[in-house]
Amino acid sequence: MSTSNTSPAPVSPYLVLGAAIVLPASGHVILGVPVRGLQFLFFMVILAWVTAKISPPDASFVGRHAGGFLIYALSILDAYKIARIRTAKWAHNARPEGDDVPSDIEPHA
Repeated sequence: MSTSNTSPAPVSPYLVLGAAIVLPASGHVILGVPVRGLQFLFFMVILAWVTAKISPPDASFVGRHAGGFLIYALSILDAYKIARIRTAKWAHNARPEGDDVPSDIEPHA
């Protein structure tokens, strides 16, 4: 039983990765989840402010805002992960043989 997949291809994960690196939350906007990107931006600002208040005055810029940079890095990984999962699901569903392909994997006894 073969079903044709007419859904369009998802956005390239590398495009999402590049956008997320260049501009925070833009990867999430491209993926269609802008609220998630806004949440990451909110926590970026809050944690950057908190670490700026508790860090020593002689710390570098990155050290003073380390909390914000941490959330920024996590948002990049999150946007890329969502894009990769969507692409993998689309590629799996686009296979002509679908889920009826026999495999060598046995179920647990």
